[in-house]
Amino acid sequence: MYSTWKSSMRREKQTNVSEFFLLGLPIPPGQQDIFFTLFLGMYLTTVLGNLLIILLIRLDSRLHTPMYFFLSHLAFTDISFSSVTVPKMLMDIHTNHKSILFTGCICQMYFFILFGCLDNFLLAVMAYDRYVAICQPLHYTTIMSQELCISLVAGSWFLCCAHALLHTLLLVQLSFCADNIIPHFFCDLPTLLKMSCSNISLNELVIFTEGGMIIILPLSSVLGSYIRIGTTVLRVPSTKRFCKAFSTCGSHLFVVSLYYGTIAGVYFFSSPSISNDKDIIASVMYMVVTPMLNPFIYSLRNRDMKHALEILVNRIKVLTHNH
Repeated sequence: MYSTWKSSMRREKQTNVSEFFLLGLPIPPGQQDIFFTLFLGMYLTTVLGNLLIILLIRLDSRLHTPMYFFLSHLAFTDISFSSVTVPKMLMDIHTNHKSILFTGCICQMYFFILFGCLDNFLLAVMAYDRYVAICQPLHYTTIMSQELCISLVAGSWFLCCAHALLHTLLLVQLSFCADNIIPHFFCDLPTLLKMSCSNISLNELVIFTEGGMIIILPLSSVLGSYIRIGTTVLRVPSTKRFCKAFSTCGSHLFVVSLYYGTIAGVYFFSSPSISNDKDIIASVMYMVVTPMLNPFIYSLRNRDMKHALEILVNRIKVLTHNH
């Protein structure tokens, strides 16, 4: 009996799963090509739209301000965030080959956590930037110096890399003994924890404490910044001042609402009573739709971005005309 217990303990300590199988999206039979074309179009729009934002900010010297510096990093993060999951999802739809190696699954999960966290922190940093611009306009250039902007972005990268690494290292200590079918289209941490045959109490504790802080602190910063902006605007209410504040913060506020709304739908308002298909649809909103909409939200409502785009188009016209 002791030898049986010992051998079972030994089996539990080793990871017997070399690959996982992703169930993927709940696509009706015969409609794979339609969904492949749809998601490919959305992914290309995300990549090209966000690359265009980065290019415009780099080329136009008037956009070399803290707000656009943070926006360029957010655009890069959105490209990376979508690229972690969407290309694999597209390949699975197209080829119907839905396996992923254990190491590939762990890497996908690490970068998913990293860029999701980075989105969170960059939105908080941008909210602080808007707070300084509206509440302390005379000291804006002094407070939002180049050194502070670089430090805020570098600090966000450091914290998110550490956050992702912590959860990844804790996960690889677990065993996956029998069930290797992931009821999702990507390797999600909560899903992988449910599949483990090891004790996951430490992982859950770290998620609720450290993971909770990673979400709550930036969200508190966003809420605090907008509460201060609201009180500043309402202190001397005027239509002109309200319109100026809305034009300054409207795009960011919409993106924040979209980001935290989809996170809440995926991780907080999902329950065992809700079908897995609805969880997957919420995840698609979070990973595919939100990064795709960001370029439109920031460019369509932004006079500076529109002007920079006009200049770029005119430059291209001149170059093509000369050739």
